[in-house]
Amino acid sequence: MTDNFKFGRIFWIFSYILLSGDILTQVAAENEQSMCSFYGNCASNNKNPPGHYLCIVKHAPKPLDDVSMGILRQLCPELTNKYGKDLCCNGDQVRDLQKSFALSLPLLSRCPSCLYNFRQAFCDLPCSPIQSTFLSVNETLKGTENDETPSAKSVNYAIGAEYIQKTYESCKDVVLSSTNDVVMKAICGSWGSYHCTPQRWFEYMGDGVGNSFVPFTIHFEFRDKVEDGVENSGLIGINQPTYACSEVAPGESVKCSCVDCLGSCPAPPPPREKVDWTIKFEYGPEEHKITVFTIVGGITVIILIVAFKPILKRIHKATQSSGTEFEYAIVKFFTSLATFCARKPLFVIVPGTIVVVVFSCGIAMLEITTDPVELWASANSRSRIEKNYFDSTFVPFYRTEQLIVTAVDLPPILHVTATGNESFGPIFNLEFMKVLLDLQTAIAHDVNGNDPDSGDPVFLKDICFKPLDPANTNCATFSYLGWWQNNYTEILKSAPREDKNGNPVEDGSVDNYLDHFKYCSLNPSSPTDTTKLKLSCMGEYGGPIEPTVALGGFLDSTYLPLDPPYKDATTAVITFIVNNHVDKKEQRKAKAWEAAFIQFMHEYVKKENKMSAHMKIAFSSERSIEDELDRQSQNDIVTVAVSYLIMFLYIAVALGEQHSWGRLAIDSKASLGLLGVTIVLFSVSSSIGFFGFFGVKATLIIVEVIPFLVLAVGVDNIFIMVQTLQRTERKSNETIPEHLGRVIGHVAPSMMLNSLTDSASFFLGGLTGMPAVQAFAFYAGVALLFNFVLQFTVFIAFLSLDIQRQEAGRWDILCCIPRKHSKKPKYKDGFLFKVFKNIYAPFILSLPMRIVVLVMFTLWLGASVIMIPSIEVGLDQQISMPEDSYVLTYFQAMFNYLSIGPPVYFVVKDTEFDYHTNPNVQDLIRAGENPYSLVSQIYASSRASNTTYIAKSAASWLDDYRDWASSDKCCYYKGTRELPRFCPSIDTKRCKQCRIVKDENGFIEPDEFEKFLPFFLRDNPHEKCPKAGHAAYGDAVRYRKADDGNGAVPTASYFMTYHTILKTSKDYIEAMEEARAISANLTKTLNTGTNSTNHEVFPYSIFYVFYEQYLTMWRDTFQSLGISFATIFVVTYILTGFNIFTALIVLLTVVMIIVDLGGMMYWWNIPLNAVSLVNLVMAVGIGVEFCTHLIHEFTVSKEESRLSRAHDSLVHIGISVFTGITLTKLGGILCLGLARSQIFRIFYFRMYLGIVLFGAAHGLIFLPVLLSFVGPPSRPQRPLPFPIDNIKRHDRDYPLRT
Repeated sequence: MTDNFKFGRIFWIFSYILLSGDILTQVAAENEQSMCSFYGNCASNNKNPPGHYLCIVKHAPKPLDDVSMGILRQLCPELTNKYGKDLCCNGDQVRDLQKSFALSLPLLSRCPSCLYNFRQAFCDLPCSPIQSTFLSVNETLKGTENDETPSAKSVNYAIGAEYIQKTYESCKDVVLSSTNDVVMKAICGSWGSYHCTPQRWFEYMGDGVGNSFVPFTIHFEFRDKVEDGVENSGLIGINQPTYACSEVAPGESVKCSCVDCLGSCPAPPPPREKVDWTIKFEYGPEEHKITVFTIVGGITVIILIVAFKPILKRIHKATQSSGTEFEYAIVKFFTSLATFCARKPLFVIVPGTIVVVVFSCGIAMLEITTDPVELWASANSRSRIEKNYFDSTFVPFYRTEQLIVTAVDLPPILHVTATGNESFGPIFNLEFMKVLLDLQTAIAHDVNGNDPDSGDPVFLKDICFKPLDPANTNCATFSYLGWWQNNYTEILKSAPREDKNGNPVEDGSVDNYLDHFKYCSLNPSSPTDTTKLKLSCMGEYGGPIEPTVALGGFLDSTYLPLDPPYKDATTAVITFIVNNHVDKKEQRKAKAWEAAFIQFMHEYVKKENKMSAHMKIAFSSERSIEDELDRQSQNDIVTVAVSYLIMFLYIAVALGEQHSWGRLAIDSKASLGLLGVTIVLFSVSSSIGFFGFFGVKATLIIVEVIPFLVLAVGVDNIFIMVQTLQRTERKSNETIPEHLGRVIGHVAPSMMLNSLTDSASFFLGGLTGMPAVQAFAFYAGVALLFNFVLQFTVFIAFLSLDIQRQEAGRWDILCCIPRKHSKKPKYKDGFLFKVFKNIYAPFILSLPMRIVVLVMFTLWLGASVIMIPSIEVGLDQQISMPEDSYVLTYFQAMFNYLSIGPPVYFVVKDTEFDYHTNPNVQDLIRAGENPYSLVSQIYASSRASNTTYIAKSAASWLDDYRDWASSDKCCYYKGTRELPRFCPSIDTKRCKQCRIVKDENGFIEPDEFEKFLPFFLRDNPHEKCPKAGHAAYGDAVRYRKADDGNGAVPTASYFMTYHTILKTSKDYIEAMEEARAISANLTKTLNTGTNSTNHEVFPYSIFYVFYEQYLTMWRDTFQSLGISFATIFVVTYILTGFNIFTALIVLLTVVMIIVDLGGMMYWWNIPLNAVSLVNLVMAVGIGVEFCTHLIHEFTVSKEESRLSRAHDSLVHIGISVFTGITLTKLGGILCLGLARSQIFRIFYFRMYLGIVLFGAAHGLIFLPVLLSFVGPPSRPQRPLPFPIDNIKRHDRDYPLRT
């Protein structure tokens, strides 16, 4: 927010310069000698500001007194050098000219050539001894009784067309820095800068009717040749020599800056090359790319296998013996552990419960963060560091409360303006404006919240930004209604339109609110329009209302044209600016008011009024996004709960053995399923509590995602344990604990492999700098460890009790109820097992299907690799909101209607940069002759806004300080010159002029620079001193006290401009990239120019901290996944007994799952961001779960061939993987598809579904086929240390595998 109060009555300045105070005479046609046509002031014109008609005289020039001559020599050296002291002006006129120049010099002094050209003509006008040759009276006003000297009411002025053309060309691009716009926009009347021409410029400055600051009318006669028209008027057009803005004018040492003159700019550099993540192929359509990649990739893989197979075999042989011993030790340990837990269940359950409860108590100390900044930007990231620097050095970016109101089904407004019939947008319907003004007034004055500390009411006035406080205590509110000072009476005003002679026009047309709007939209800084209404364009808060900020719906593209059609606006944008604070406690009052504002708007939208059917209202506050994210999470708790309930019900049913209806309540495993889910929840709560004790903040992602992950791993383990136990007969000499120990010892290695691999990959994946991903990784790793420990202790203890309950014939859950029952029948193969054994496994492992599977999976892998680089990076804001959110409506309105992007600040850090003692160093910053200065480079970037996303030139406090110091109407002080006290320039009673000392090139002397810089930053701008810096730069410059304690030395400062309209994540990301590239060039410029390496410039905008993650998203993704993949390989290699073949196959399969999931992200429009990265990291863990159990079963199988072992492992462990992971998850995932949250549907439903389907496809289809071709060899057997040496599984005996 830096819409600045600009300058005041500049039209009077230029008109007065043009007329030189009082320039009119009646010219004698025959006079070819030096002759004055006017001299002195006559009748008053009764205008505001007051002026005089000029006395018509006819006499020779008169000598000017020495004092006045000294003043004139400084103002117009060309005139005095040419004509000497005999002139047609007196001392009063010279002093009037001095006052006029004092106001106008700051506006044009940035371009010496422009000022020279302008000054050449308008110094001659009041004082030229030959003025009778180019001026004549058009209309005379008779003298009065007291003074019979006639006055000139209007004049004719002959001027060369070449002169006005070249003068206009030299001045048209001069910038008014504090407004980020050109001066011509304000000095060409209703034409603005785009429609302005040399003729229109001069005609406006001579319009004594439309321009109240012109003392009387000047009728310009533009002459292609100076002698044209002499026969008719007797006047010869004046045609002074001119200089282009890129040339050095006489008496000057520099030309205009690049910012003020395109001709001074060097050739722009070529556009910066952007990183293109899209893989380029030259083979034609996508299907050809896939084919080529598949063939090349397949050949490469075959070559690598052939080349490295001998090496891998040698490694495997060398580690086979130690690997067998290691795996044997694992089996022995878990056999003993399970036997102990089963024998002493209460001894295990009670301490386990206590430990879980103790850790879970840490939840009370947990702090959940919903602050997007803390979620997505690392504390050590560049954006966070720069944001913290900006907030602590200057002030935090303002809080914004905004309404976007679109007119619906209202016709355009037709009106006859001074330029003809015109059509205006529907927001100019008077009833629409009345209702909107009532709404705006109610928000500003009636809406109030409760101070959470004192309980007092909080109104907008208590928290809003007041840029001109204490002189003006109104809140900065940007609304097109501000052009009428938020007063409906002002809107209704009208006045008859007059011609140039002051007579009513023949058609009876009037100037009304539409004429005022048309003028203000082109000249928002004007204190008075040129219509007969004479209304101010300034807002109530004392500053301008920029049309790009207050209007919308008039653009057809994302770039603002040179001539924006503001009058076609269909949307009104009302923005309330609220102060922000670094300390969040100080934001409490603002948040309380914002909550009341949101509630008020919800109620208002529901109410009926005269315009309800014609007003589409969108609104938002600074707290809205955070509130809606919190509400969304609370709303989706029900969806998540239903999802988990479905999974629990499935687990309870699927774990049980359905032998007969009579034993249904006995053989049910609902209590065991409930315990399994409870262990998962306790694992998550223990993990959260563990980090709560250490003060590590949690995120909502943890609550939403980790239970899904732990449930995937935990339930699969439960199914494997229970189903393996169900299929294993207990020997006659074997107790329940021994039976459990034997079974658990058999299945434990793959479970430990899976859990430790997942945990290790998450812990290492937590090394990423993204807070949300980091927190998820650490919480998930600890939760998996808790789950693993609880399953192999507490769950086994409960499982032994459940077996006893089942064998005792007691009901499940209601275990106290005994029931007569038949003897438990022997295990029979279930339906799914028969399908796997007799249909699925033989089919999928047949030779034709194995070839088809390899080809299809390789093709999909190739397609995914090609499509992954085309995945969109980012997270569009509207996706993050619930579909019923009012913020979503606001986002859509913002994208559709807003016409300017967010502000961007180029910050020069406090690195002892010398702003004031060395002019050459100043030139590195300001818009001077150096085309590579900071301001010039930003301006050059704005000229290529379609690639740089910089919309305007930057506001430069250093340039405006120089201009402010050059004006005699700006700097005043009290006290002594040595120890001055500030005096506001708007109230100079009993104050003295500073008369700041400058060198011959206009640079402020160092001592003066220090002494009066605080004055500049405290002075409020007004019509006499438009360059005062309080409004524009009060927060933009930080300084320390000068060494002598009198004055200030600038330390850090910023230069503000705007981004262009940004709509998509791509726009935001590229805008930040471009701004950083510009800043890097600026840093290099400052360091090179000062022979230093300390100086630094960085860009800051409010959205950078949210979008910086996307600049390194691919790198972060590859880093996180790469660490996870490496961890999987190492841990799998160790825990499978140093079996390198097993480790490589697991790694290959998991990588394929992730790559294929990436391809799905492209096809299903899932962007890559922190949320999807968390899911990808989680997918690695679930992918391992789909692989490890089956490949472990493959390595311990006693079948002879790879094909037979693949069949054996698919039948006996694949069924548990299918029922334990795939079916368990599908029901819950399908429920997520019904969530109202778009984030849930896109990032959880779609990605979870993809994770499960791709995991199941690779684990149950691709992996068995791959193992049948290149599976690792079987493990050599070693006898167990206990007497039970056989397992009865299904319909055959086989030795226990170790």
